[in-house]
Amino acid sequence: MDKVIAANWKMNKTASEAQGFMARLKELFDGAVPEGREVIVFAPFTALEATARSAGALGWVQAGAQNLYPAEKGAFTGEISADMIRSAGAGIVLTGHSERRHIMGEDDKTVASKTLFALQHGLKVMLCIGETLEEREQGLLRNVLERQLITAMSFDAGLLSGHSFYVAYEPVWAIGTGRTATPSDIAGAHALCREIMRSIAGDEAFSIPLLYGGSVKASNAGEILLLDNVDGVLVGGASLEAEQFSKIITA
Repeated sequence: MDKVIAANWKMNKTASEAQGFMARLKELFDGAVPEGREVIVFAPFTALEATARSAGALGWVQAGAQNLYPAEKGAFTGEISADMIRSAGAGIVLTGHSERRHIMGEDDKTVASKTLFALQHGLKVMLCIGETLEEREQGLLRNVLERQLITAMSFDAGLLSGHSFYVAYEPVWAIGTGRTATPSDIAGAHALCREIMRSIAGDEAFSIPLLYGGSVKASNAGEILLLDNVDGVLVGGASLEAEQFSKIITA
């Protein structure tokens, strides 16, 4: 399985800035496809089409959306549908990111609804899960991961086939804080995630890429990618500069 290197730009980059980033990435790799790497860029909606167009020209980057609404159309001001995402040229969407859960108030049921809807409407999904510092200190890591995974994966396992589903473990206390979980923390949580995923999806769980997200940067990405059950990384702030992101791609 190739290592998945995913960028989440969050609320950063205009369309022109996205194009500039992708052009610089092309220069840094001289048009070559990075060996053993699957690269995804989750762009804001206003830059999604520009990112997808540039990614298509580059040939080895997938463009992804950061959110969607679980309806085909309707009176949902400010929301975006799966068809809109596909028409912009993107083929994958994030669900359950900690900022959507803890800032925007999305509960497990909402995340599950978005996850299932996206898969049923032809999009790949990267489901984000993870615990807060309070939950970890109270010994609730397993409880949180089981609840989030079981709720979000309560659909026909056939939707998991064809490399359409990814999981990103992101401890909330290590996102944007500069604080990174130790290798032991990451390995332990990923082993637990894989165990829970297998209880839901059987052996299909071993084909689901399991990423780590939480203050990933060029200086620690290589060590993280070598850990058992770590199939890639979801990168926030360190993905905003093409030079830094390129170093993570090749870590």
